[in-house]
Amino acid sequence: MSRLKQITDEGASDRTRPLLDAVQNRLGLIPNMTRAMANSPAVLDGYLQLSGALDGGTLPAKVREQLSLAVAQANGCDYCLAAHSAIGRTVGLTAEQVRDSRRGGAVDPRADTLIRFALEVLKTRGRVSDATLAEVRSAGFDDGVVAEVVAHVALGVFTNYFNNVAQTDPDFPKAPELAPARARV
Repeated sequence: MSRLKQITDEGASDRTRPLLDAVQNRLGLIPNMTRAMANSPAVLDGYLQLSGALDGGTLPAKVREQLSLAVAQANGCDYCLAAHSAIGRTVGLTAEQVRDSRRGGAVDPRADTLIRFALEVLKTRGRVSDATLAEVRSAGFDDGVVAEVVAHVALGVFTNYFNNVAQTDPDFPKAPELAPARARV
């Protein structure tokens, strides 16, 4: 059971109601995470502003979801794993791509580079080495992409930590258990 109240349509304040309406119009539903964020209109608005801005960035939806899955796995956020597994499928990720993202990689070398970079940003709290940054650039990514990946990591940390604190009630199917990777022979 969620440790933070989930704001209902009837209980929404004048400031919160338009934000929840925007979520409903965009997604066709209001996830429990946004209902919990609605306890603070500033928090919900900040989340919607950043996620909306990043949706208009240069990273394709599949890569954005792969980054979200990798960060959610690293942060142990069951709510975000469930949500991004479901959303990932709607943007075209296969079950294997979802699994690989959660394991911190991808078959596609460009996506793999960005996932590994995102996890290094998370692990080092942004203090990545020059060699790590050079690897991203040598894969053909510019500083704009670097900035977007850092922003996606920050957004993931925010939503992961929020949901871990709130213990948000699930409203997406639980993500499957992640079996250990098989050793290569």
